[in-house]
Amino acid sequence: MRCVIARFPFDLTKSGVVESMKGVTPELVTGEFVIIGRRHYPVKQVGQVVTRQDRRDFSTAEVLRAMTQLGFTCRTRPTAASAPLADPYGPASATLGAPPVRLTYGQV
Repeated sequence: MRCVIARFPFDLTKSGVVESMKGVTPELVTGEFVIIGRRHYPVKQVGQVVTRQDRRDFSTAEVLRAMTQLGFTCRTRPTAASAPLADPYGPASATLGAPPVRLTYGQV
């Protein structure tokens, strides 16, 4: 399939991309990723290996479009839900068997 990444045309095939990514260790996924085989690769890493261009030369959207058209599964890493801040004295009070103590402003 012919696709344009960073204003350059590339003739990519699914088997060619799989072959290019063989032996490449996946980097830590922080955003969008492409599933190739059983591995999850960041989109920019796949684009760099396949096109042999610097990651700053192309966008993730260009690579995602090309990989989706080739039949790869592309996803976005879910963001972690922020947990409410825990009371620092709660676990200690529970361990000691006492109810948690809540101090308000002005108490000593």
